[in-house]
Amino acid sequence: MTEPVLQRAEAAAWGADVVGELARGLGPGPFAEVLLFCSPRADLAAIAAQAGAVWPGVRIVGCTTAGEISGVGYAEGQVVAVGLPAAAFAVETVFVPDLSRIAREALVAELIRARARLAEARPGWAGEFAFVLVDGLSLREDELAATLATGLGPVPLFGGSAGDGLRFGATFVIADGRVWRDAAVVSFVRTSCGVKVFSLDHLVPSEVRMVVTDADPSARIVRQINAEPAALAYARLLGKDAGQLTTFTFAAHPVVVRLGGRHHVRSIQRMLPNGDLVFFSAIDEGLVLRLAEPMNMARHLETELDRLGQPGAILACDCILRRIEAEEKQLYGELSRILQRHRVTGFSTYGEQFGALHVNQTMTGVALYPKGA
Repeated sequence: MTEPVLQRAEAAAWGADVVGELARGLGPGPFAEVLLFCSPRADLAAIAAQAGAVWPGVRIVGCTTAGEISGVGYAEGQVVAVGLPAAAFAVETVFVPDLSRIAREALVAELIRARARLAEARPGWAGEFAFVLVDGLSLREDELAATLATGLGPVPLFGGSAGDGLRFGATFVIADGRVWRDAAVVSFVRTSCGVKVFSLDHLVPSEVRMVVTDADPSARIVRQINAEPAALAYARLLGKDAGQLTTFTFAAHPVVVRLGGRHHVRSIQRMLPNGDLVFFSAIDEGLVLRLAEPMNMARHLETELDRLGQPGAILACDCILRRIEAEEKQLYGELSRILQRHRVTGFSTYGEQFGALHVNQTMTGVALYPKGA
């Protein structure tokens, strides 16, 4: 393994001095940016305020999680801090305060200016990527990803939607020393490290097809599939009764849609009492969906991470449905060991961003390779 290129620390979310413990774990820096992946059990407002005092002059962004990825792999009830050393990273952040009213032209212009400032500040550093954290219950991730892609040009983008465990109550983003809802923050990163942004999933489309015949796209709700009540039709295709549908059922039997020559997952979040299905990402009437079958998660993850070579670190956003599947299939420990072995740090999400798309049931991330490695 090569030397780590990021600094990482973790602390219990309910600790008396969470930020102080994280600062001691990260070391003196200096850092271009500090990322905070926070269990929803943490005091977000206090952490956001204290972080600015502990790391003065440093860009600090973060979000709540549906679980963390720490030094032991999958973790719960933690705050994970990631420091990007200023010796190898330069960062510009772009804050999007109101996702319900995205000013597309202004946002694209701001992204272009941020990239230009970084290129001017570090002309000798060729590695670059953009990392976005977004309110995971905003229902605006698809629109945001499409807008960001316009302003990014060739810069590869990945990111994740903030989580709230399995409660789906409220999700938050940290930026500018405060905690925000209905908001997003984009980190433009330029680095002397080698960079590879990736997305992976372990799902194979089957031949079982279905058509969305009644939906509310603004709420990501599907009312009917194949002209039947959505939950009933979905359960029938699985050979189950609608009353048997659970979060694990949705994680184990996602559906995919074909876009741009590739299949992309459209995961089901939950079933409403009336039998409607709520999805994690964009859905609309007329979409042709196919059931997907999972490969062995652990074997697939090991193979895909091995293909990345030997990066010094991997920063990743991993869908909550992958964690749920790992727990149900008793692969949680094995996946944790794989994540630990490959130096993966990040959080479990309510959805992932990759390029111009908001996707589900994937792991998206960036592998970072030390200069000369």
